[in-house]
Amino acid sequence: MHHANYYYGHAHILAKWCRLDEPLHPPRIRGYLQHGWNIGDGMAPGVPFVEGSPLLVWSEQTRRRAWSQGRRDAVVVGSPFAYLDAMDDDRVPAAERAGTIFYPFHGWEGQQVRGDHQRLIDELKAHETGPVTTCLYWNEYQDRRIRRVYEDAGFRVICHGYRGFWWRDTDREFLVRQLAELRRHKRVVSNRLCSAIWYGLLAGCQGAVYGDPMVLEDADLTFGGEPRLHRQWPEVYGHDPDPVAARRIAVAELGADVLAGPEELRTYLGWTRAGRLDQPVVV
Repeated sequence: MHHANYYYGHAHILAKWCRLDEPLHPPRIRGYLQHGWNIGDGMAPGVPFVEGSPLLVWSEQTRRRAWSQGRRDAVVVGSPFAYLDAMDDDRVPAAERAGTIFYPFHGWEGQQVRGDHQRLIDELKAHETGPVTTCLYWNEYQDRRIRRVYEDAGFRVICHGYRGFWWRDTDREFLVRQLAELRRHKRVVSNRLCSAIWYGLLAGCQGAVYGDPMVLEDADLTFGGEPRLHRQWPEVYGHDPDPVAARRIAVAELGADVLAGPEELRTYLGWTRAGRLDQPVVV
């Protein structure tokens, strides 16, 4: 089982939905689970696949993109975040939501982002009302220089946690915290279209994508990069996009309209009683 299947506690959320006896120690997933939204086949570029293993993607849109690239083993299962949202009944009334949560475009262990955070702050202050929370990815959060720029602007600065890597340090509560934060805010904003925007829209926020999209070092532009994002999903760009149209797209991109029942999902993941791999991975 690929280690990325555990990122953000995804396997743990699906185990809870599947009503497994020990959801904190989920069995190995048979296949490759999409761990983030992208404009390709749902998988990270360069991942080597074991022939015959299914690609467990979030949506029919992603399955079609995978099919167009010659990947015939894609199966639509829905996103872990959509399952979490469906399981968590702690809804926050719209009248009690306040402010904006901002997700700057981020890098990861292998690639860093280059851009001017102060420019983003200036644009946020010009267009957002109420308090602003900046949620930094873990590697930017560890950089005191970046954190200080947002703190000095008067923004609340948080981090949802560490996604995990190579079966180590997986934060099972990552998406739980993210869902809670999104539900307390009125708006979700980013300078790039990303998973967090779709998550926020599904969680009831008004979403908006604007500002300098920044540059990722050695970015893979195979699928079209930022220009394609803007062309294909114009409904979420700008300072005040139509929230109804944007949420409709979010539901489709996250597979929230095609969530499987517990027994069906166990079959997709290889967690049936007869076919379930015998040893869980403890992370």
